[in-house]
Amino acid sequence: MHLRLCTLLGLLLPALAQSSPEQIVIGQTTMQPTIADLLTIEASASIFYSYARELTLSNAFSDTGSQLTVFAPSNKAVMALARKPHQDPEPVDEGVIITEEEFDARSKTNVERWVSAHLVPQSPITFDGQTYATLLDGKSLTLTAGKGSTGASDWSHAILGDGIHIVGMREASNGVVYFVDGTVLLD
Repeated sequence: MHLRLCTLLGLLLPALAQSSPEQIVIGQTTMQPTIADLLTIEASASIFYSYARELTLSNAFSDTGSQLTVFAPSNKAVMALARKPHQDPEPVDEGVIITEEEFDARSKTNVERWVSAHLVPQSPITFDGQTYATLLDGKSLTLTAGKGSTGASDWSHAILGDGIHIVGMREASNGVVYFVDGTVLLD
């Protein structure tokens, strides 16, 4: 009995599905990853992303309605910093005591400034000496073509600001992530 029912359903279901006037056909789509997706799987920039995802501005990494260029420093570049992104540019004077809340607020502000300096609110960009404003007020980045460059879109020979080299690139549905061997200076 069970075998007959399965056989009958196996024959009838395809015919019934084809004859339905309300049949929904889903087209084949290929979705490109977002910036957030790319940064999640890129181990070489995990320190940058761990700082960035603590901020509300990281919502733009998943927003497919905007275009963003991210210059993500390598873990090695972040570790080489004398003062880490969450630290004040200058050490707090000896004997000055701040509350834990003040320390947390300062740290968050410092991280937000540092991450913002690595984000350009447009994509695509060119590497022909053009200067782009970052999300950090008053901070801009000049991108120049390095030796061996084949044109304004050749990122592989580009130099960012003060001699920072782009070592990798990944395209996203909402922009581009360039992996860099240094960090953007805030001063």
